[in-house]
Amino acid sequence: MGSRVSITPPGDFLLKRDVCSYGYFHLAPNHWSPESLTLTRVLSLSGGVLTMTIAQPDDKKGAALQLKCDRALSAGERREAKALVTRMLRLDDEGVAAFHRVDARWKKSGRARIFRSPTFFEDLVKTVTSCNVTWPSTVNMNRRLCEVVAPAFPSPEQLARKRAQTLRSRCGVGYRDVRLIQLAKMAVSGEIDAAWFEDSSNPDEVVHKALLKLPGIGPYAAGNMMQLLGRYGFLAIDTETIKHGREALGFEGTDREVEKQVRAHYEQFGEHRFRSYWIELWDRYEQKNGPAWTWPPKHKL
Repeated sequence: MGSRVSITPPGDFLLKRDVCSYGYFHLAPNHWSPESLTLTRVLSLSGGVLTMTIAQPDDKKGAALQLKCDRALSAGERREAKALVTRMLRLDDEGVAAFHRVDARWKKSGRARIFRSPTFFEDLVKTVTSCNVTWPSTVNMNRRLCEVVAPAFPSPEQLARKRAQTLRSRCGVGYRDVRLIQLAKMAVSGEIDAAWFEDSSNPDEVVHKALLKLPGIGPYAAGNMMQLLGRYGFLAIDTETIKHGREALGFEGTDREVEKQVRAHYEQFGEHRFRSYWIELWDRYEQKNGPAWTWPPKHKL
């Protein structure tokens, strides 16, 4: 018999809006159902793997979240599950009101939270697999990592044991093969300490510099990891950013000139730069394609 766990989210939390706020909701092992408005994924807890479905039956802000698991959980595993879901859904984000004061455009809609993974390491791998590649390739890489290495998404220990050639040939990660294994081995050895990166008492600049020293983490990846850590004062500049600068903000010039104008534009939002940029970009996606929670798994932006 499975277990059911209930979580009372913040009063402004809406599952369909806040899960479907970042492309990672379509990356394995996440599966969003537009029909049932639920998120299903495999998770690894101390007692083993399980499949969990997260729902908000009342489908209104602040309504209780129901976690349905396919096996019984111990009291300790219930606490583990709640902690992982809290991180993934950013239920402990205390900066929502402050963001809306800085950028009031999104207060009425309630947009502020940006979906992420249940662990730092999963965010790190997904960031590396999203660099210098098309989105369908990122989707494929993460699907194959779950199929080949581990269904609950590879842990550092599981990934560290894989051969680079296996990741390249069976998971399609290309040049990232060695770098992913390096990151995994560094996490296993403690050289990458997730708790240190998650510690909000560490200054943003120090964390950002530490990220840039990691294998496969360049300026874009470091900026993206910063927002995934809840540090929104850094932008993650890629081709979509430049496109947004031209099409939405009306900037002109070379890519470098547009990037400079984009950075200057979002300065006004201070430590919430990324939120303002990303939600503005996501809102344009939704104006074109409809609400993100209606997008099928293979949807292309």
